[in-house]
Amino acid sequence: MKNKLQIVWSSIAIISVCACSTPYTQPDVPIKEVPFTQVHLDDNFWSPRIETNRTVSIPSAFKECEKNGRFDNFAIAGGLMKGEHRGDFSFDDTDPYKIIEGASYSLAVKYDGKLDHYLDSVIHIIAAAQEPDGYLTTCVTNQCTRLSGWWGTHRWEKINSHELYNSGHLYEAAVAHYRATGKRTLLDVAIKNADLVCQVFGPGEGQIHRPSGHPIAEMALVKLYKVTGDEKYLQTAKYFVEETGRGTDGHKLSEYSQDHKPILQQDEIVGHAVRAGYLYSGVADVAALTHDTAYFNALTRIWENMAGKKLFITGGIGSRPQGEGFGPNYELNNHTAYCETCASIANVYWNHRMFLATGDAKYADVLERALYNGVISGVSLSGDKFFYDNPLESMGQHERQHWFGCACCPGNITRFMASVPYYMYATQGNDVYVNLFIQSKADIETESNKINVEQTTGYPWDGKISIAVTPEKEQEFALRVRIPGWAQDAPVPTDLYSFTDKAQAYSISVNGSKVNAKQYDGYATLVRNWKAGDVVEINLPMEVRRVKANDQVEDDRGKLAIERGPIIFCLEGQDQADSTVFNKFIPDGTPMEASYDAGLLNGVMVLSGTAKEIDRNGKIKDVPFKAIPYSTWNNRGADQMAVWIPEAAEYARPTPEATIASKARTLMIQAPIQKDAPESASVETWAWG
Repeated sequence: MKNKLQIVWSSIAIISVCACSTPYTQPDVPIKEVPFTQVHLDDNFWSPRIETNRTVSIPSAFKECEKNGRFDNFAIAGGLMKGEHRGDFSFDDTDPYKIIEGASYSLAVKYDGKLDHYLDSVIHIIAAAQEPDGYLTTCVTNQCTRLSGWWGTHRWEKINSHELYNSGHLYEAAVAHYRATGKRTLLDVAIKNADLVCQVFGPGEGQIHRPSGHPIAEMALVKLYKVTGDEKYLQTAKYFVEETGRGTDGHKLSEYSQDHKPILQQDEIVGHAVRAGYLYSGVADVAALTHDTAYFNALTRIWENMAGKKLFITGGIGSRPQGEGFGPNYELNNHTAYCETCASIANVYWNHRMFLATGDAKYADVLERALYNGVISGVSLSGDKFFYDNPLESMGQHERQHWFGCACCPGNITRFMASVPYYMYATQGNDVYVNLFIQSKADIETESNKINVEQTTGYPWDGKISIAVTPEKEQEFALRVRIPGWAQDAPVPTDLYSFTDKAQAYSISVNGSKVNAKQYDGYATLVRNWKAGDVVEINLPMEVRRVKANDQVEDDRGKLAIERGPIIFCLEGQDQADSTVFNKFIPDGTPMEASYDAGLLNGVMVLSGTAKEIDRNGKIKDVPFKAIPYSTWNNRGADQMAVWIPEAAEYARPTPEATIASKARTLMIQAPIQKDAPESASVETWAWG
């Protein structure tokens, strides 16, 4: 792609797969999302996970909110009950908002009267807590002095108060609830609050001149703008973007919040990983709606730094526990990798918006990598336990939890899982993009047609995909099918990772006849006069492949990762004969067999072969090994785990003889969860070593 980002509203020439040599000219219109409610999954991978999210994750998260006083805080603020404000953070209000958003998505896909009624009761409590002018942050309304280190003595006093972060999640929940149910109960609360925010913040005299602090208000205000059509929401989102890094009000500039310099001057991704993903998602939203190419050029620079120097092979981002953020370029240590679940979700949000702005498949490639690995590793297969951080190596000290003091990740999982179908398709004029491969039926509306698209596939375990295209009326348009980087020779669209072998050729046929589809920006573009009964078949060979990291990634030198299709695999202790992972190495070229085990981990592809095992005397022997999908590790208890496996003996770690030192417990580090936390903030504990 050219250095200057090409925005989708420019005209683009496409090479047709039909016999005619005349280039196909793409309509001069933006790429649009296909609502996830128009896509109905019927597969064995995502459908069970989404149903578990509906029946287990969402109810259990709501119960934790009840148990931990999240709803009580709203009730106290609204005068519905008396009591002391509970919780340790000024942003605890966002936990119910996120779960309401997820529950709303769930209602839209599969109506549940009991859940609908429960949401009504919860929204009643939230609405009661709103002050007459629209203000809504319960710890401030409740005057919780215990948390005054976060918010100060009055509303809007501190940039790190998370008041606007609370508002942002309120808006996202409200929009989701309105779209799912048609009810305005929460939407009216959000609008009243947003009107206040637009009045208080901005460039005018008497307004507060500063950015949002913890980003999310930017993309949330854009969602509110799209639902209401009220221009001031877009303008306030734009203001927060433009004010970032300027310090107009004199607050201390900080890399932690990406507030160290104006976004147009940024070229490296730094600071808190979730904030970065949310901020740049909001920037992409604003830039797309205002046709601002300068901001897209900045986003491209920042994205290239992320994808080229700071992206884990699992699609996770954020290498350091303290500050929950990025280290220097190529700091991608496996044992201490943070890879917060929320950060992987934010990475999906950002990459999806970059795709919508450009039509480039490289963003969908990174999205898919995060989706199948770094995101779903954050929740147990049972749906009721969660990882906050997702390391790529463990000595057995990591285990998912039911809840956390800082409980951002469980709520984020609940709202994300139900929306997975949203990322499958997009339209541009009369054309259709196919980004993800999941067995499903979709009803897609284009500019002048309605198209039923039905996928039949065993993806991600099988690379054969059949796409039946049934337009309401016969019409010429382009079907753009993403050819994943993993199916070619690029695990990621940068030089950060590479395969050690060459990919087998993929194939595409239309109505049984093979076609030589030219690629444009990673999409095989099929242009024809489509009619009912047309079927596209794609075969993406899913051989087991080894991945090598850029040599500047010190922790991965002498090691290789294992990938099959979009799935990253790992070794887990209990699958090995000696229950040990780190004393093994697997030379490049080692044959591996892939077999589906329906009885293991709710049904997974398992890789098996022969590894080398080294003992403490340096003796090496052949041993069988098994590898499972990284996302499914730790579903059978705490255990050793590794993603990057040594390819030679010198990089393996023989099991030492038992000593007092080897029996020592893992070092536990206690520190505030966020760098901008006040001295009075509660601490979180991390396993280290």
